[in-house]
Amino acid sequence: MSQRLQFLFDVGSPNAFLAHEAMPAIEKRIGQTFEYVPVLLGGIFKATNNKSPAETLAGIKNKREFQTVETERFIKRFQVAPYVWNPFFPVNTLNLMRAAIAAQFEGVFEPYVEAAFHHMWREPKKMDDGEVAVQALTASGLDGAKLLARAQEPEVKAKLLANTQDAVERGAFGSPTFFVGREMFFGKEQLRDVEEMILGK
Repeated sequence: MSQRLQFLFDVGSPNAFLAHEAMPAIEKRIGQTFEYVPVLLGGIFKATNNKSPAETLAGIKNKREFQTVETERFIKRFQVAPYVWNPFFPVNTLNLMRAAIAAQFEGVFEPYVEAAFHHMWREPKKMDDGEVAVQALTASGLDGAKLLARAQEPEVKAKLLANTQDAVERGAFGSPTFFVGREMFFGKEQLRDVEEMILGK
């Protein structure tokens, strides 16, 4: 029996985007699909006293350069296109991640995730601007206005909060985070370990 395979993500993370791009090929190799779980990265950071790499790498000689090399290795290994840096980073993703929950309720979750990642890291925009987000999502074939309106509903807010709290309780401190059953893996680089564990290597 296969173990539950989860991907905890926030579209504001470029590393989560790269993981998302790499996962379809992995899913084919392992014969299993990832369950996408929307979380709020800012909420996880607050609960765990963590900070974004942009902050933690600041002023550390050689570390940022190594991260660049590491990303280049990942892109080559998994044969994915690099992201386009979002000039508005950091983007407040609260409404975007609430809209991800709304998209689940509306039955358009997969196209929403594709669109949100696209407008963050392929054709980057200021996605914490409501008007910009509505236009971008609508251009991707979604009802952007409806999703962002639903993002303000209490049940939607509660679900994102619950996902985020559960992530922290299970050990998460950032995104991307993966779970194979109860085993946690953090960071896009550990997708290799996730794949090996599923295949029993």
